[in-house]
Amino acid sequence: MAEKVQKVGIKKEYGYLYFVDKKGNISRAVMSRGGRKKGKSKKEVVAKVGVEKEDGYLYFVDTKGDISRAKMARGRKAKKKKR
Repeated sequence: MAEKVQKVGIKKEYGYLYFVDKKGNISRAVMSRGGRKKGKSKKEVVAKVGVEKEDGYLYFVDTKGDISRAKMARGRKAKKKKR
C-alpha cells in the first residue's frame, strides 16, 4: 500500500507524464506519443515541494495530484525450477 507524503493537489493535463524529480519537486514531461519527434523532451517543474526521499521507497504523483510513496519490492528469491 502507498502512503501519502505531501498534499499538493496539482491538476494533471492530458499528454504529460508527472513524476517526482531528484530534488523532490513535481515535474512533468511531454509523453512520446501522438506524432511527437523521438528523443528527450524538456522537463518543467510544476510544483516546488522539496520532499526528502528515503532509500527503499518509490515516490510518485497519485491520482489526486499529491506525492505518495510505496515500499519497493527488492531481493525476492527466484523460484526453483522443477526437474
